[in-house]
Amino acid sequence: MAKKDEATLPEQKAGFNPNSFIQETKEELDKVVWPSRQQLISESIAVILMVTLSATLIYLVDQFFQWAQIKVFG
Repeated sequence: MAKKDEATLPEQKAGFNPNSFIQETKEELDKVVWPSRQQLISESIAVILMVTLSATLIYLVDQFFQWAQIKVFG
């Protein structure tokens, strides 16, 4: 048996409203804190450096295992 004071779900809007979507998207983009040009450049350089170092390390480990495989199974 259902209780009378039971919470009911709020009504949901039917369909997609493009105007509302665009308005809400603009409001959310206004809240974004964009990085300064200097911060963007320095962080991009840091990412490129880390990717390069990681790729180099993976390459060196791969070359080592390739060398070891030739020596063992040769």
